[in-house]
Amino acid sequence: MKKMLVTGGAGFIGANFCHYWLENYPNDQLIVLDALTYAGHRKHIASLESQGLVFVQGDICDELLIEKLFEQHQINTLVHFAAESHVDRSISGPDAFIQTNVLGTHSLLKVAKKHWLDKGVDDHRFHHVSTDEVYGSLTDTAPAFTEQTSFAPNSPYSASKAASDHLVRAYHHTYGLRVTTSNCSNNYGPYQDNEKLIPLIIKNILLGKSLPIYGDGKNIRDWLYVEDHCRAIDLILQRGKPGEVYNVGGENEWRNIDIVNLICSLLDEYFARDASLCERFHLSPCANGGTAKSLITYVTDRLGHDRRYAIDPGKCHAELNYRPVESFETGIRKTIAWMLQNQ
Repeated sequence: MKKMLVTGGAGFIGANFCHYWLENYPNDQLIVLDALTYAGHRKHIASLESQGLVFVQGDICDELLIEKLFEQHQINTLVHFAAESHVDRSISGPDAFIQTNVLGTHSLLKVAKKHWLDKGVDDHRFHHVSTDEVYGSLTDTAPAFTEQTSFAPNSPYSASKAASDHLVRAYHHTYGLRVTTSNCSNNYGPYQDNEKLIPLIIKNILLGKSLPIYGDGKNIRDWLYVEDHCRAIDLILQRGKPGEVYNVGGENEWRNIDIVNLICSLLDEYFARDASLCERFHLSPCANGGTAKSLITYVTDRLGHDRRYAIDPGKCHAELNYRPVESFETGIRKTIAWMLQNQ
């Protein structure tokens, strides 16, 4: 039985992971620690509390609180999602990213070492969830990132995540802490914060607001449906080798402008098929004889905007037998349907 501390479990990926885990492992105990900042909402996991999930509001920099949770619940597994993750926010205010992503991760590592290694607890696992952004940027034709790609972060956000990755690695090689790290591509799906590209585009279409596209819109990302990411973490926890890094990709490279055009076309289709949407979202051009694409607006490019990210998931395939279930086309339809039901 896993007694699992999930940091950031009320955020986007963390909440999806909690739902996934208790659906597949109902006898395990989940303790969620989340500061409930702008992207974390307790309502995302409220339904799981009746299944035994324990929610604690708090900061991962609070070592005394983390020690209390380790002692009280006899934690043997830690899955670390908690992070400041919005690149634009890191450009305008990087301090919070250093505090949470670097110092917060170090607080967790120190407590884990104290309660596992210093007490001779061999059966433990610290899994650190990171990003492909630590590897920097690729040209349109360059090979995808592998686990051996050198770090070259280009934003305060990615630099803070790179630093946390190094700390996790160091605690394994120096002290023997049983850690794994996953560097994932761009996630999308239910519960995502409205500042991120996909939910922002969907929301703005429904409200009849402009669809801001940075630069020429040709920046490329590899997109990973969030439930596929949760499945990968499950496999890493079960089969991953301590000290190893696993790149988790969706095998779905898309240009930003192509994503926006697809979402526009799908929502035009949804509105044409369902008259009730026109009543609910009457400000949308889709409800008034127009098209969603009419809202597209190009804006000044983001500072230091990386051109392309792409993950080579070969190691996950070979060692974990992992492959994503969702294509981008199936995943985006599920995401739109969820947002229409929950907007």
